[in-house]
Amino acid sequence: MDEQFVKMTKTPVPKLVAQLAVPTVISMLITSIYNLADAYFVGGIGTSASGAIGIVLGLQTLIQSFGFMFGQGAGSLASRRLGSKENDAASRIACEGFAMSLIVGVIFAVLGFIFFTPMLKLLGSTDTILPYARDYCQYILLAAPFFASSCVLNNVMRYEGHASLAMIGLTTGAILNIVLDPIFIYGLNMGVGGAGLATALSQLVSFCILFYMFISGRTQIKISLRALKWRIEDVKEICATGFPTLLRQGLTSISTMALNNCAGVYGDAAVAAMSIVGRVCWLMASVMVGIGQGMQPVAAYNHGAKKYSRVKEAYIFTIKLGEIVMIIFAAAMFLVSAQIIGVFRDDPEVIAIGVTALRLQCAAMLFQPLTVASNMVFQSIGESRLAALIAMLRSGICFLPVVFILPMFCGIFGVQCAQTVADALSFVIALPFAIHYMRNIPKDA
Repeated sequence: MDEQFVKMTKTPVPKLVAQLAVPTVISMLITSIYNLADAYFVGGIGTSASGAIGIVLGLQTLIQSFGFMFGQGAGSLASRRLGSKENDAASRIACEGFAMSLIVGVIFAVLGFIFFTPMLKLLGSTDTILPYARDYCQYILLAAPFFASSCVLNNVMRYEGHASLAMIGLTTGAILNIVLDPIFIYGLNMGVGGAGLATALSQLVSFCILFYMFISGRTQIKISLRALKWRIEDVKEICATGFPTLLRQGLTSISTMALNNCAGVYGDAAVAAMSIVGRVCWLMASVMVGIGQGMQPVAAYNHGAKKYSRVKEAYIFTIKLGEIVMIIFAAAMFLVSAQIIGVFRDDPEVIAIGVTALRLQCAAMLFQPLTVASNMVFQSIGESRLAALIAMLRSGICFLPVVFILPMFCGIFGVQCAQTVADALSFVIALPFAIHYMRNIPKDA
């Protein structure tokens, strides 16, 4: 156990962040690719079917937002306990976060089936998209407990410094999803429902692999009934620490619903186009999120060990690396935007709407490294209120007013450029907090 402590507190920060970020980025990319696989294979069915995938994405994001809240909260706290050499407390906290995610997943499944059609309407489904959305969504609801709890297992493992083990579980499920999609959709003639079943089964497999890592002795933290104590202080602290993630992910779900409803005014082609753009942009954004998640265990562990200079160094390195990577990705996507949209739906109207939106969002990618890194470092060191504020910017405080107001004056162009405007505003608001943090970080103990 001392070997892990030395690794997290003595390894040069750029090397350590890179080591932890690489498997996390790979996991995020593969997860994004399998989301794109659903869109690609379903795109062959029709424009309304493509729109259905985007509609249900809002629900998937909402389920995962609670999983990420418990996972980030439990993971951050457990990592700080490991940094303070309180291993039993770390396991207790991880078990409590895991149990809460399972319970919330079951609640989502039950309520989702009770309010099935009204829920899909709220998510932004049109009457023509609704039948496809129902076929896809039923399997997502059945897998809700595994969606949520896998987020906890993944984050706790990553915060412990075992990002490569987490990568195995996530990538195996993602690859399985990509293989099963064409088999179920076309081979078994299940249509959109086949894509939903493939996604549900892949989540189950990921969950089983991640859970096995904890019970097989590959981690310091143990997941077991014996370690589950249900201490009210722990539950409050997990929720408080993870709340910024719930805001970030939850608002992403709400913003997806808002975007679907605003795009729906212009027809199924607009919904399908913005759905495709959203998934492609998440592929780019997931790289930055993966780099940030590579920084988080370094920040949390060293904050617990009172090595604050290493926290600051990790933060600055993450922003610099993020900017370089995002410039490269955004430039490449900008140049081939028409070809990318055409891969997912060969419909001239979808392509025309999607190309403009994708190019605008490529420009906005340059604003993300600072806001993502700031949100994650503040969450990792226990500055939950500040992390919560920054988490609310991109998909909430800035995006929601913009996506409703701009279309009133700019029509569909307002829908296409809403995320770009929101990203720029988020950067401007987050910058002063980043500067203040770097100037006032404590001295090492």
